[in-house]
Amino acid sequence: MGIAVATARLFDLIFILLFVSVLLTWFPNINWNNEPFRSLRAFSEIFFAPFRKLIPPIGMIDISPIVAFFVLSLIRNILIRLLVSLGF
Repeated sequence: MGIAVATARLFDLIFILLFVSVLLTWFPNINWNNEPFRSLRAFSEIFFAPFRKLIPPIGMIDISPIVAFFVLSLIRNILIRLLVSLGF
């Protein structure tokens, strides 16, 4: 397995974990202080927190995850293309 494929799979895993984290916010009865939710939230905040600082919520809706997904997708595509062009 090439480095480009492994990197693509890693980004896929990150996207899945972030998506699950976003979906779980729709369920108010989840206790985010219990595992595995605490670890999932800590992981997702690494990606969402910088965008939350830049983009205020619109009413009650936080659009920072949408921007985070877009930026991560852009980074993924650039990185994969760079690795493929370098022969990895």
